[in-house]
Amino acid sequence: MKKWWNRIVVLSMILVMTAGTYPTAALAAKYDTDYDNFDLVDTSNGGMVSTSHGIATQVGADVLEQGGNAVDAAVAIQFALNVVEPMMSGIGGGGFMMVYDGETGETTIVNSRERAPAGATPDMFLDENGNPIPFSERVRQGTAVGVPGTLKGLETAHETWGTRPFQQLIGPAIQLAQNGFPVDDYLAQSISSNKSKLRSTAAEEVFFSNGEVIEEGDILVQEDLAKTLKLIRAKGSDVFYNGEIGEALSGVVQDFGGSMTVDDLARYDVTIDEPVWGEFQGYDIASMPPPSSGGVFLLQMLGILDGFDLSQYDAKSWEKYHLLAETMHLAYADRAAYAGDPEFVDVPVNGLIDPDYLAERRALIDLESVNENPTAGDPWQYENTSPNYEMTEQPDDRQYGETTHFTVADKDGNVVSYTTTIEQVFGSGIMVPGYGFMLNNELTDFDAIPGGANEVQPNKRPLSSMTPTIVFENDDPVLTVGSPGGPTIITSVLQTIINVVEYGMEPEDAVIEPRIYSNNLNSYRYEEGIPREVIEQLNSMGHQFGTSPTTIGNVQSILLDHETGLLKGVADHRRNGAAIGVDLKGNNR
Repeated sequence: MKKWWNRIVVLSMILVMTAGTYPTAALAAKYDTDYDNFDLVDTSNGGMVSTSHGIATQVGADVLEQGGNAVDAAVAIQFALNVVEPMMSGIGGGGFMMVYDGETGETTIVNSRERAPAGATPDMFLDENGNPIPFSERVRQGTAVGVPGTLKGLETAHETWGTRPFQQLIGPAIQLAQNGFPVDDYLAQSISSNKSKLRSTAAEEVFFSNGEVIEEGDILVQEDLAKTLKLIRAKGSDVFYNGEIGEALSGVVQDFGGSMTVDDLARYDVTIDEPVWGEFQGYDIASMPPPSSGGVFLLQMLGILDGFDLSQYDAKSWEKYHLLAETMHLAYADRAAYAGDPEFVDVPVNGLIDPDYLAERRALIDLESVNENPTAGDPWQYENTSPNYEMTEQPDDRQYGETTHFTVADKDGNVVSYTTTIEQVFGSGIMVPGYGFMLNNELTDFDAIPGGANEVQPNKRPLSSMTPTIVFENDDPVLTVGSPGGPTIITSVLQTIINVVEYGMEPEDAVIEPRIYSNNLNSYRYEEGIPREVIEQLNSMGHQFGTSPTTIGNVQSILLDHETGLLKGVADHRRNGAAIGVDLKGNNR
């Protein structure tokens, strides 16, 4: 854990070096802006915050230290992330917040997934010849933008569990937007990689200077976003869904060819959902139900793998990775066939995780060979209904999305696991002019070709992969897990849980352990750290892992040890995250 004296020295140096350079020195005095100075692991006996950005973690830890609870901290963190990670999440998007209430013992989900506007049509991603518009084109159109839900979700969670004034929780984000903060390498790289998308919208005014993209170390000031957050602080979500922000939002969506109106915004509301539950190695797993595919197929994969006694094989063995890949292929085949918004289609949730169905799917896996035709099974035989849609073949041109996940636990036993997104990096690339926030491209998560469970329909929520999860032992939460990464989210959460539960790793080792991802025989990804000879063995069997490793996911996790009363927070090294604990005596570590 970081010693406070070291932090004081660093902050003093920042103040001296940046005098006259920052719009104000007050920000540096409030938050540590040396991104190399953050701890990825921390332990405390009171509260814990883990996020993908060090400043956002500090914001949440401050809320806990000042007496706020886990939901208060989560609200403040999400607003702060809108400022410091504008490419990943914010009020222009949506998400899923899982909350364990330490007083009642209940686990609840605030579902703020975006919805299609009333003018959306099943064929809106087809060209004049009836062919799918390439993903790279449809992602940047106004038709890609779903009605945002994040702000309504934050307000709903706060009304249900919050203890600190909402206006107070938005304050740190306003300060960060108004005063600025140093751009880290991850944000700088994201801007540079998406400069053509950003140049075509009002985002150019924010992320470019003198015609060039801003760079690492530059101070990013977002005056329009600060104005927007102040409006929300003064007027609540009404100014967004029924006021001037909504008018500007719907107007720019229409400018880019979308159909969204102020009426679509006014009609939006969140849902309060129950988790989908499963078991693994004697632990109870609470995860996200449809319209996310995350929880169902996480539990399906855990259920299949539970019969293989994975830990008999080394954590980096070809046997383990082979069994993982084969299980992924079967689960993603089912996902493509049966997952959608349960308000519109029947999703065979019970069938997909029925023990007999899992045994059927498990029997299709051979340790010595690759299943060359992993197709969807028939979970409907374990349901009391039949599908009200067809299976459709979709173009395989979708790019992997990105988002952010964070987690909080407080001294009263409340726990939050929250995944939040605008889908692609910088979403659609469309910024609301004069209001400074990015808009999602969430509707591209619908199928481009109509007819299946996930076809576009008005007011429908597109399929998601977000998988905020809490693991329980004897009815007590013992581990939170979640990740960004589009469809790879599910497998990042899967492998983290397996590493902790099956292999007995400490959570920091479980998060560091290299991951794989494969959703079919033509799509393989793996991370650096898997032995070359293991990759060669897998490929000799018929897998197609390439020559270049990549990065998969960014897990944030908290381990809750009820015997010692300690919390261990872990932030993934794959971004500039941080874990900060708060002791019962109130000393922020």
